[in-house]
This record gives sequence, C-alpha cells and structure tokens, in this order.
Amino acid sequence: MSTDIADIKKDITRRMEGALEVLGGEFNGLRTGRAHIGLLEAVTVEAYGSDMPMNQVGNIGVPEPRLLTVQVWDKGLVSSVEKAILESGLGLNPSSDGQLVRVPIPALTEERRVELAKVAHKYAEDARIAVRNVRRHAMDNLKNAEKDNEISKDEHHDYAGEIQELTDTYVGKIDELLAKKEQDIKQV
Repeated sequence: MSTDIADIKKDITRRMEGALEVLGGEFNGLRTGRAHIGLLEAVTVEAYGSDMPMNQVGNIGVPEPRLLTVQVWDKGLVSSVEKAILESGLGLNPSSDGQLVRVPIPALTEERRVELAKVAHKYAEDARIAVRNVRRHAMDNLKNAEKDNEISKDEHHDYAGEIQELTDTYVGKIDELLAKKEQDIKQV
C-alpha cells in the first residue's frame, strides 16, 4: 500500500481539481457587470435538429466592455440564437443586424448583485461538498486497508493527515475563487 500512496494522492488531487474546474465553469456563467465570452458559451442553441453550444454556431466577441456580439455563421440560425439568449435566464436582450447579434450587457441592480452573490455561494458550497466527498471516500479506503492489514495504524494516521491537508488546500482555493467572484459581482 505504501507504494500506492503516490497514485492514491494523484487520484485524489485529480478529483479535487475536477471540482475546482466545475466551479470555475459555473462562475463563468454568472453575469457580472462586464461582458465576457464565458457568459454565452454555456447557452445552447437549437440548430439543425439538436441543441448546440453557442460557440459552435458563431463567433462570440467582446468589442466593448458592455457589449457582446455573436457573428452567426448560418443566416438561418440568427433567430434561434436570439431566442436562446432571451430564454437563457441571463436577463439579456439581443438584437440582430444581418448575421451579427448584438447583446448589450445592462448594469446590474444592487438587488441582482446580492442574488448573484448568493448563487455564487451555493456553487462554492457544492464544490466544497464535492471535495469533502473525495476526502471521505479516501478515508474509507484507508480504514479498509488498515482493517485488511495492508497498512499499519501509524501509516493510516499519516496518510489521513496528508489527505486532510489536500482537502484544506482545495477548500482554500474554492474560498479564493468565491472571494474573487464576489468582488467581480459587487464591482459597479
């Protein structure tokens, strides 16, 4: 088992890193006062009989701090792109000009900022739970290994400490991401 601890730590790290990546993706979908392409990348458009990500039907651009544009490749999909943006729940109102869809980003109200901060907290808590679940799974494996006499009680204690350190590190990273996102949301 002692030779496998490096592989186990790699697996735990990979899974905790995955929780951070998911959190980053969810944070990209939260609207702040500024335009960024991540806002529309998660929006799906009904095209050619199936749902496709926005970046597969056109180029998303940010020509100004409060304006997004989507250069739609197929003129027949312009209305589908507009409809997808309207129905995305982001509170955006697109307008088209030929194959270019302009999406002005309105300023956030204080009420909406507070609401978005609560959503960000929920996303961060979900990521913390995911990291803790990885820790719990690893701890259960350690208990079973000790019970099966694959590792000693001292090794169990040492490995459990290392796993807890990893967990604390990733929970700290989640808290840093949350603080940064809150600052973005509350910035006027």
